Amino acid sequence: MTASADASPGFEDVMIGLGLLAGTANVIMQLARPGVGHGVVESKVDSGNVLLHPVKRGRTTLTYLAVATLGTPEEKALFRRGVDRAHAQVRSDASSPVEYNAFDPELQLWVAACLYRGVEDVCRTLGRPLGDDEAEHLYRESAVLGTTLQVKPEMWPSDRAAFEEYWTASLDKIAIDDVVRDYLTRLAGMKNLPRVLSVPFGPLGTFVTTGFLPQRFRDEMRLRWTEKQQRRFDRLMALTAACVAILPPVLRKFPYNLMLWDLRRRIKAGKPLV
Repeated sequence: MTASADASPGFEDVMIGLGLLAGTANVIMQLARPGVGHGVVESKVDSGNVLLHPVKRGRTTLTYLAVATLGTPEEKALFRRGVDRAHAQVRSDASSPVEYNAFDPELQLWVAACLYRGVEDVCRTLGRPLGDDEAEHLYRESAVLGTTLQVKPEMWPSDRAAFEEYWTASLDKIAIDDVVRDYLTRLAGMKNLPRVLSVPFGPLGTFVTTGFLPQRFRDEMRLRWTEKQQRRFDRLMALTAACVAILPPVLRKFPYNLMLWDLRRRIKAGKPLV
């Protein structure tokens, strides 16, 4: 997924906002689907638990986005095998309140749909609304967010109108219970980071995360949001957009360019990719 200077923007041109600003909000959207939420919270793969290993989990997530959008077919295949090995251990058992399997393409489609919707939200929030042709181009390219794993190409809604129908229908399937809500509340408040970071920056993390969440997800999380908070959020995003606009291309793509470099380094060294 690449774009020349005069081409329609690709996912990599706007995902800086998704990964570094709206990332936690997007995780909440993904985990609002019970099968995804309990799959993550109950996962026995401790090395991928963001509350226990935030750096490693963050690296894996950012590398997935980087390789899905910027990687070669060979790199995608290698990374998929690494993810599949971890996903093989993520399935419900008799004690699970909901049934789930990390290989379920329907759940993976929901995760990919949340990532795409997050990109749309970031573009709009940062004052970068796309024209119809640009938006359609970005939508078609975003299919790789699911097809890099088990989502079949034909499962990705055919166009943005079909996506809206899928999204609206899928909202009826979200529900965040107390167990998943507690996990996500800790994540939004940066409780997975050392106290030297979580204490001063946790409230800001919760504020930004809440600002990026659609109201339906705020309701599921029981997060209060007022018009005054919205005005503060809008001012913060306007400032952020102004800062992003003056960044050189190499920094616009950070840290995804770094993650792709690190992936290629690990491939050459024969090190685990996940």
